[in-house]
Amino acid sequence: MIYETIVTTCSKQGEPHIAPFGVQWFDGKVIISPYKPSATLQNILETGHAVLNLTDDVRVFAAAIAKKTQFATLSVAAGCVRLQDCLTHHVLKLDQVEEDDIRPRLSMTVLESALHGPFMGFNRAQAAVIELAVLVSRLHMLPVEKITQEMQYLQIAIDKTAGERELEAWQWLVDSINNHIARQSGLEQA
Repeated sequence: MIYETIVTTCSKQGEPHIAPFGVQWFDGKVIISPYKPSATLQNILETGHAVLNLTDDVRVFAAAIAKKTQFATLSVAAGCVRLQDCLTHHVLKLDQVEEDDIRPRLSMTVLESALHGPFMGFNRAQAAVIELAVLVSRLHMLPVEKITQEMQYLQIAIDKTAGERELEAWQWLVDSINNHIARQSGLEQA
C-alpha cells in the first residue's frame, strides 16, 4: 500500500526542500522511491536523512507541484526540518539504497516521531486535490487528454465538498495544467 505524504529534506547547505511522496511502510521501515534526478533523492543521499510529514492541508501537496509558496518549517533532529503545521512527523535515517536507473528504493528507519494534532479524516475534495496533484506531477509522462478527463471527474468532488483550502489548492493545479497546455500549443505552432 502506498501512502501520500510530504517529505521534507535539506541540502548539505541546509536549504529545505518540500515534496509530496507516495511512501510504503515495510517491516517497520519507510520506503521512498524518488525519480532520478530529484532534489529529494540528492538531499537524502548527501545527508542520510529526511522527514515524513503527515498533513490534512492539501495545499501543501498542490503548492509543491505547482511551484507555489513554500509552507513554514521547523528544525528537528538530524539537521532536518518538518512542516510547521503537520499533524505528525517522523525523522528518518537512510539505511539502504537499492539502485535503479529510474527510481532507486531508499529504505529508511524512523529515528523520532511526534504527534502535533488530531487527524479528523479526509473529505472527497481533499482526496481529489491529492489525486490531481499526482496527475499534474506526471504532465510530462501522460497525455494531456487523460489528465483533463480525470480532472473533469474529480471536479465533482470539489464542487460538492471543497472548503477554502481545497479550492485554492485545486486552482493552483488547474492553472498548472492550463499553463502546460498553453506551452504545448505554443511549441506546436512554432
